Amino acid sequence: MSTFKSYELSQGWQFREASDDNTPSVWRDVSRVPTVVHLDLLAHGIIRDPFVALNELEVQWIGERDWIYRTEFATPEIREGEKCDIFFEGLDTIATVTLNRAVILKSDNMFIPHRLEVTPRLIPGGVNALEILFESALLCGRERVRQHPEHRFITHQTELGRSSVRKAGYHWGWDWGPILMTAGPWRPVWLEVYTARIEDVWVESEVSADLKSCQGRVKVQVDENVEHRVRVTILFQGETVFESEITANDGVAGCEFQIAEPALWYPHGYGPQNRYEVRARLINEHGVQHEVSKVTGFRRVELVQEKDRHGQSFYFRINGIDVFAGGSCWIPGDNFLPRLTPDKYKKWLELLREGNQNTIRIWGGGIFEPAEFYSTCDELGILVWQDFMFACASYPTYPSFLSSVEEEARANVRRLRHHPSIVIYAGSNEDYQIQEKYNLDYNFETDKDPASWLKSSFPARYIYEYLLPKIVEEESPRTPYHPTSPWGGGKHSADPTIGDIHQWNVWHGAMLPYQDFPKIGGRFVSEFGMEALPHIPTIEQFVQTAEEMYPQSQTMDFHNKASGHERRLGTYILENFQVRPDLQSYIHLSQIVQSEAMRSAYQTWRREWGQDRKCGGVLVWQLNDCWPTTSWAVVDYYLRKKPAFYAIARALSPIAVSISRTHHDWTSGHNTPPKSTDYTLSAVSSHTEPVYATLSLRTISILTGQDLRPQSSYKTTLTPNSTTEITTGTLSLENTDPFVLSATLHIQNQIISRDMAWPQPYKYLSFQNRGLTVKYIPETNVLSVTAEKPVKGLVFEERDGLWLRDNGIDVAPGDEQVIAVRGVHGEADVPRWRYVGDDLV
Repeated sequence: MSTFKSYELSQGWQFREASDDNTPSVWRDVSRVPTVVHLDLLAHGIIRDPFVALNELEVQWIGERDWIYRTEFATPEIREGEKCDIFFEGLDTIATVTLNRAVILKSDNMFIPHRLEVTPRLIPGGVNALEILFESALLCGRERVRQHPEHRFITHQTELGRSSVRKAGYHWGWDWGPILMTAGPWRPVWLEVYTARIEDVWVESEVSADLKSCQGRVKVQVDENVEHRVRVTILFQGETVFESEITANDGVAGCEFQIAEPALWYPHGYGPQNRYEVRARLINEHGVQHEVSKVTGFRRVELVQEKDRHGQSFYFRINGIDVFAGGSCWIPGDNFLPRLTPDKYKKWLELLREGNQNTIRIWGGGIFEPAEFYSTCDELGILVWQDFMFACASYPTYPSFLSSVEEEARANVRRLRHHPSIVIYAGSNEDYQIQEKYNLDYNFETDKDPASWLKSSFPARYIYEYLLPKIVEEESPRTPYHPTSPWGGGKHSADPTIGDIHQWNVWHGAMLPYQDFPKIGGRFVSEFGMEALPHIPTIEQFVQTAEEMYPQSQTMDFHNKASGHERRLGTYILENFQVRPDLQSYIHLSQIVQSEAMRSAYQTWRREWGQDRKCGGVLVWQLNDCWPTTSWAVVDYYLRKKPAFYAIARALSPIAVSISRTHHDWTSGHNTPPKSTDYTLSAVSSHTEPVYATLSLRTISILTGQDLRPQSSYKTTLTPNSTTEITTGTLSLENTDPFVLSATLHIQNQIISRDMAWPQPYKYLSFQNRGLTVKYIPETNVLSVTAEKPVKGLVFEERDGLWLRDNGIDVAPGDEQVIAVRGVHGEADVPRWRYVGDDLV
């Protein structure tokens, strides 16, 4: 039995503002650690909820103050030969820790855990006082800017001093989130008693090219520089597949292993998520002193970057299978991080997989997520693109800053390296765009001297191209590293022929029509997006008064942090749809704009996943929100899905049909209406074996709902893990009703995928008298949807307790769509719905 004992110091804490030194009565109880000061002030009714109305403005004083947290704990039983540590998993951010009035730690990095032996400082048989002073990170950042005039601070998004403080960037405010400068013990605090302890156990392994064997080395780090016996075991489904007893000298032990015919880990949709347990036991003549185990998976990961006719590829190959990375970017799920429970993380990630997404990118302005996040990705087969925590700035490189960055990077790569889901590390987010915008020094081709980079006007290149890749190579050597996102190997960050790109010429930049997405893709699109309002139940949770319930109200405007959001979103709605001023209509139209943009992007770029892999992945900005707001998120803060979520799910189905038609932008100037339209019918498959399918194509009058020509049918074999083009053609637009092209894909006489291509803009079309019928069928718990004429953008209002298999759909006459549903209790409980051109039902 292990002699290691662990006690979480979660109860009995108090807090107060540090300036109240002479007023002992101001100490207030804390319900639980982990916590941050805003949560505790909320609990005591001292502040109003910053997520409601304009209350964010009322709490800015919190970030300018210093705060103290304290607790007392009894000295645990410590036998002869044992010692006691305090382990802080995370302190936010400028922290001084005292134990029994003696300073034991000074920390200025939110991302670094700290372990301190405190045995001699404890009061034998007594009670110990632990106190943590959190100084204002906001004021610290401002002071560091003054202290380092040698550095040219360039920081997008609010505070200039943000780049000098190792605190989550989004806490300082972003164009989708509030300014809420938290402070406190944001991750657990532990007391641990032991004789000897295993610091870490990990595996450096390689799966052979033929996938027939996995070999490598199990490594164990022990806390002391003395000799220890360590028993290493690798288990699969509870059965031992490898075991060895080794000796740890100077704190390190290791042994070689080999597993024949390993059960490999795959992303979901490509194979099972097999995982192994790697266990290390520290033993002596008295038995097991300490035991640590990690759950890992064996897989062969390659980032394929090869010259081709399009430039240079960029995609992932897992266990020899090329994988199209369709997914989302992830921001932290709350401004108050202790509120994110393992269950909440699991719901988010299950939602991702439900939407047929297989990849999530953890953005560099947030945090290194907790273990539960990555373990859930391992379990669900979700690929993780992990940014290091640098975003939208030119970061300094003075010695103490670099030292902190190195400690942070090593600590987190060590913490994460056993997760098979992590397939790439990226050095930063958009920092090379800062270099380009401000013309900072950078010569990729000729300047290869890291020491010279530190003397340039872009010294952070040293972090991204020297320090971080060195750390990844030393700590997790078989994980691909990418200097930043976007990155093109020294070319301009917007070069679509190489690396990854962030495509923001829709919404930002040139504000191109979303219909232009097919023209502006890249080898891997790791950011792009379109805003939409959340559903009305979410808006009702932050708008307090009926007077503010309109699209342009101050509260609605305040809960959208994007610069120029009203002009941009209004433009996209106005260019495409007939606009009505009421809030429900504006919500619906914004959501359809976002959904249409996602359909256009994901369908087109996934179609480019052909034999030449022109596009290797698409990640929308963004999956989620950190507070209730209008943003680019496709699922809002309360996990209410917008129609865009479903549009992505349809486009990323394992087998998906796609019908496209030429978009003619003739709505302004002296352009004339087009006389014909070209179309392409195709299908994509992520299956690794051929699939036999039948595709049908109809041409349907929007005015009458009648077919304008006979239905076409095509029997074909879908190319494995690729795109199959079925047919192309040209249709006249003269002397005919406006029409939709409606495509279906059947396997064994069952429709598994639908798509419809409409003439645009939609504002020129009549959507009256659609003959839409929605019925709830309780026996099978489904909604039956039929229409007499083509319907655009049927959206059911999402609410708590309601789950829909699909939403935001188009409906063709004669094609009943059956949507599985949960949380509907009878016909009267069917959620409210709208479609384009309809009034609220």
